[in-house]
Amino acid sequence: MNHKYLIALPLIVSCLTGTAIAQPGLTATEKLQNQNAQFKEEVIEVADNVHVAVGYSVSNVSMIVGDDGVVIIDTGMMAESAMKIAKKFREITDKPVKAIIYTHSHGDHTGGAPAFLGEERPEIWAHVNFGSEARPWKLGGLTYQNVRGARQAGFKLPRDQRINNGVAPVRYPNRGGEVFSSSDGTSPTHFLDSEHQTIHVAGVELELVAAPGETNDGIFVWYPAGKVLFAGDDFYRSFPNLYAIRGTPNRSVRLWAESLGNMAQRKPSALVGGHTRPITDPSQVQQVLTDYRDAVQFIHDKTVEGMNKGLTPDELVEYVQLPEHLANKEYLQPFYGHPQWGVRSVFNGYLGWFDGNASNLFPLPPKAEAQRMVQLAGGKDKLVKAAEDAVGSGDNQWAAQLADQLLALDKEDSAAKQIKAQALINLAHDMVNATARNYYLTVARELREQ
Repeated sequence: MNHKYLIALPLIVSCLTGTAIAQPGLTATEKLQNQNAQFKEEVIEVADNVHVAVGYSVSNVSMIVGDDGVVIIDTGMMAESAMKIAKKFREITDKPVKAIIYTHSHGDHTGGAPAFLGEERPEIWAHVNFGSEARPWKLGGLTYQNVRGARQAGFKLPRDQRINNGVAPVRYPNRGGEVFSSSDGTSPTHFLDSEHQTIHVAGVELELVAAPGETNDGIFVWYPAGKVLFAGDDFYRSFPNLYAIRGTPNRSVRLWAESLGNMAQRKPSALVGGHTRPITDPSQVQQVLTDYRDAVQFIHDKTVEGMNKGLTPDELVEYVQLPEHLANKEYLQPFYGHPQWGVRSVFNGYLGWFDGNASNLFPLPPKAEAQRMVQLAGGKDKLVKAAEDAVGSGDNQWAAQLADQLLALDKEDSAAKQIKAQALINLAHDMVNATARNYYLTVARELREQ
């Protein structure tokens, strides 16, 4: 691949505070690099007998120490990192694992479970809908989400082109297959099949609460003795991923906001997200949860308001803008999810693919539209020139869209591939969203390698 345009930028982090600060004047890349401070490897004691391993794996792994054993909440993704966390936890206590709780079924939270199994099989708790996100893919024979998932995560990019994944450090999984999966040997043995349930394990009382959001099999865990709330992926220090660009069944934005409100009602003193550093200042936790809930609720309500005005998704992403007091919060920066994707997801969840514009009931196929675009431009050479000029002037989104017209005419058009690749690389360098950045750079790499 041609690395001419992939310029290394300086790393700017706030290692003392572990906080990514949305500072004016920084480039998008520098802001994303600041987020690396969230992934400093550390075991953090968030309350008496409650420890959270941050940065070792792509997701947080938590341990609550009880009378005669421990409870593990989520297990990380890969065996190597999970074993490292288990070793760190054993430095704190050698009590056996009595229970494992999965906040949801994504493999980055379940794949490390074998590292926490001992001679005595622990209870493994999850929501009764565990695995429901992937089930339609399996039943329908769909596999292409794995291609998109690898692009989103940057798995096909070299290390020097990856900064982080927005809410997770750079990792390369040593497995193929599904985007998210877990072993049958670590499948749940106990299920939450109601709105909430109190369980007692190793002398520890915990409340498991259904919390649909990033998945509909999500739960949050409330530890009342320490006033610690484990939110799973319904919270992390980034704007939430209301829609995953790898492709996903609909995530209810309305229910996600309700789940966050339910968390806030517990008035926790410490908040442990599925990723990034926990929030341990009691004076901040309530504000963070309230802001996070309000941001998700705003995306839902403002989108519905615009839908009722007859706006299309393309119009809605301009109409729905987070209020400044929310948009400026460091824990609502779009490092992983993006408000625009949430807006489109709300529209699609309620009304489906048709945007309401009659012209789009039966649109021209891409090739037929491209043929007319060439005629309008005065010939293919002029369309190529227009795309090249757009790249040269920094109008990269327009350049990519013009290149798409050329590629609709000829998928092997090398000039069009190079134009689009360069436009995507340029877009990546101005993109604070890690998943979009990874996707841009991966597709650019694919275009050039083809």
